Amino acid sequence: MKRFAAALGAALLFAVPAAQAQNRGDPNALRVKLFGDLRSIDPFISPEYMARNHGYMVYDTLFALDSQLRVQPQMVERFTTSEDGKTWTFTLREGLTFHDGAAVTTEDVIASLRRWAVRDGLGQQIVALATAMEPVDARTFRIVLREPFGLMLQALSKPSGQPPFIMPARVAATPATTPITDPMGSGPFSLRREDWRVGDRVTYRRNVAYVPRAEPPDGLAGGKRAGIERVEWVYLPDAQTALNALTTGEIDIFEELPPDLFPVVQRNRALRIGQQDSVGVQAIFRMNQAVPPFDNPRLRQAMRLLVDPAHAMPAYMTEPSLWRDCRSFYTCTSPYRTEAGWVTPDFEAARRAVAASGYDGTPVVVLDAQDSTISHTFALVSADLMRRAGLTVDVQAMDWATLIQRRLSRNPGNQNGWGLFVSAPTGLDGMDPSGHNAMRSACERTALPGWPCDAEMERIRDAFIAATNDAQRAEAAQAYHRRATESVPYVPLGQFALVRGYSARLQGILDAPVPVYWNISKAAQ
Repeated sequence: MKRFAAALGAALLFAVPAAQAQNRGDPNALRVKLFGDLRSIDPFISPEYMARNHGYMVYDTLFALDSQLRVQPQMVERFTTSEDGKTWTFTLREGLTFHDGAAVTTEDVIASLRRWAVRDGLGQQIVALATAMEPVDARTFRIVLREPFGLMLQALSKPSGQPPFIMPARVAATPATTPITDPMGSGPFSLRREDWRVGDRVTYRRNVAYVPRAEPPDGLAGGKRAGIERVEWVYLPDAQTALNALTTGEIDIFEELPPDLFPVVQRNRALRIGQQDSVGVQAIFRMNQAVPPFDNPRLRQAMRLLVDPAHAMPAYMTEPSLWRDCRSFYTCTSPYRTEAGWVTPDFEAARRAVAASGYDGTPVVVLDAQDSTISHTFALVSADLMRRAGLTVDVQAMDWATLIQRRLSRNPGNQNGWGLFVSAPTGLDGMDPSGHNAMRSACERTALPGWPCDAEMERIRDAFIAATNDAQRAEAAQAYHRRATESVPYVPLGQFALVRGYSARLQGILDAPVPVYWNISKAAQ
């Protein structure tokens, strides 16, 4: 995906100058139009990236990935591993405090890790192997395992899915089935609950007591220095309204800028355009396997033949240098990327496979989030392909927030359920079997909505996590991928770069795998 950054620069050379817009934005406030609306502040329960992005505002992590996706200490000052690889000892940095001034202690860390591990696969593995997870003193804690676990640092630096954010022990005591309501953290910003209005905006204030690391910021790692006093996430579901707000200076950043608006932003000298994250996303359509018609594996297998990224991707990403057809469930840059078991798209073969699958005409209810350009575009593309292949399709329009709630239903489509929706998970979540939540096939236990249910998939995933060397992990990753081409937990549509439009006054925007808002400042007008 690094080539996307270079390609984006080349793609923007055709920009032409125009009259400069007057940006009268508050120099102490950063206003951001994100892709959605914050509905949950619990990053361990909600699978939504809005909850994850909120987590990076208010929490900190023990380790973090830099811009090269290398693990770096964050809250941790130093750590050691015993010669047998079974005992890990970690010491926290001095000066870590929560937003209420209370010191961050190892009791908070242990409580947070235990709550995180209830839902996260890597966390579950750590807890299953642990004979002890305990404080040594207020700044040092120890994890003792029955046997070595080679993915310990990868688990503690997990950047997406469910990152292991550290929260106060009293908050972490909330059962993992109950969403937290207390936003207390120790990160560079704090949430102003009184200013949080669902469907409107979320406001964060700079945490003046936050002590950043001494190193320069690098990706999600290094010093998190808040250069702005107030950050506001503004909910603007209409793209034209958001563009007008960016042009007039009412907002400073327009995340997930639709490609058809690239030229408009490029012509404005007061604005800039750039890659939103360093990894990109994989557009997917996800089928509900709990109800007909996609409870039929033969019909899901027919969908593999139906989707050709070369035809689907240009419907959204009009700049060809910014998307790729990886022919893999894994991210393009994943060290485990493979085409094992992949089938070549063939529309006529797909039509025959649909007919041979025993499909009985049950309508596929497609959830169409019209306030998400990505989801809306690919929902319509998917619906058209399925109709042409002989399926009955019912496209139902809604907003993204409604889609999030609707997709939790396990009812048939004609009973306020669903058959298919489109999302675009970050490439970070598609690097390997351990963190690839979209491929989880643990039925209703931990699989995402769509509820893939395949015991063999879960067995192979467990083998990857338990592997003791790179060769074993590579073998398991390939087997996991091959099995996924048979069970079909979802269908990839292709990988592409997200793009943001932003004010030319902004300085310090980081090249990170997740959009973050520290290190940003505004130049004087």
